Amino acid sequence: MSALLRLVPAALNHLLLAESWAQERLRSHAGSHALIQAGPLDLHLLVDNDGLFQAGSAEHSPAVTISLPLDTPIRFLTDRKSVFQAAKLSGSADFAETLAFVFRNLRWDVEADLAHYVGDIPARRLEMARHTLSRQGRESFTRLFTNLAEYASEDSDWIVPRRELEAFGRQVDVLRDDLARLEKRLARL
Repeated sequence: MSALLRLVPAALNHLLLAESWAQERLRSHAGSHALIQAGPLDLHLLVDNDGLFQAGSAEHSPAVTISLPLDTPIRFLTDRKSVFQAAKLSGSADFAETLAFVFRNLRWDVEADLAHYVGDIPARRLEMARHTLSRQGRESFTRLFTNLAEYASEDSDWIVPRRELEAFGRQVDVLRDDLARLEKRLARL
């Protein structure tokens, strides 16, 4: 776990070093501590004078706490925007806004990093293949969950199909109306 806690600031700094605007925004919050909570994982980060992240300490109270839902890794792979929508921020409003802006707008230029190791053309082709695989994977998951939902509601007894639920609702309405008429007849007697 401690290797992961050291890896996250290094990965974030790799992205920050490619984005001078992000470092500039963070530099104004030098010395501020942030706590990112994702389930059982607590990640303490400290902004240094260069606008980069250092591993923080639990001994310092965070200026900002960012709480992420347990399904963050899946959301990050499938719908990155939903991670930011589900995050709960508390603490210093200015620092929280800066972190939210930086995290929302940081982009990893995978192709440029790959080009250092394999060259420009293979890096471009690998990146195109990654995009294609990513798109196909999302489409496959969408089809899988659509088919699973259809199976659950139509072919199994897991979930009542909508048409049966609506028919039951109509039957309840008829029964209610019949009961109301019966009560009126009894009241007349």
